[in-house]
Amino acid sequence: MAKRITVLLSGRGTNLAALLATMGKGALGGEINRVIANVPDAPGLALARAHGVEAIALDHRKFPARDAFDAELALVIDAARPDVVVMAGFMRVLGEAFVRRYADRLINVHPSLLPLYPGLHTHRRALADGARVHGCTVHFVTPEVDGGPIIAQAAVPVFDNDDEASLASRVLVQEHMLLPAAVRWFCEGRLVIAGRQVRVNGVAQAAESAALRVPPA
Repeated sequence: MAKRITVLLSGRGTNLAALLATMGKGALGGEINRVIANVPDAPGLALARAHGVEAIALDHRKFPARDAFDAELALVIDAARPDVVVMAGFMRVLGEAFVRRYADRLINVHPSLLPLYPGLHTHRRALADGARVHGCTVHFVTPEVDGGPIIAQAAVPVFDNDDEASLASRVLVQEHMLLPAAVRWFCEGRLVIAGRQVRVNGVAQAAESAALRVPPA
């Protein structure tokens, strides 16, 4: 039985598009059954509907407190009975109770090579530091913001003439490859969490392993 995947987003949905494209090729290992956005007019909602996926807006601004939003979000997620919840550009920090509810099945893509640059404005901070290498990370979500066990990373060079937009664009290309691969590994039961590390069992192709910077099995 295909794994059920629920996606959380806040904006354009470019990572959702990558997931949907991979799913369309039968290579995601599961089916996206619901997309939820905390921004009512997020373009990602329209993208989901265009692909026949149920899309729900849950405006966080209508809730009196963070815990109230988290509780309602959990109800909407649970109604879809997902095996994995994927944060694909979801720009909200989720509370500890919420994160623990989905322990070991909540995945996020972050635009930096964690543990470098957790939080916001990662490209700006990398440029300000004179970094020569930047990238993205897919990780399991824990109560520590952007601090969960790392599934995989992909690196890009930082060029002398880069600005935030050019660097972000280059990183995004890697996100669009890295996130679907990580979701596929989860759906195939290949991810093993060992403390703060994640093993990816059965990654046989050296080229894939090297390109995605996955931990050794």
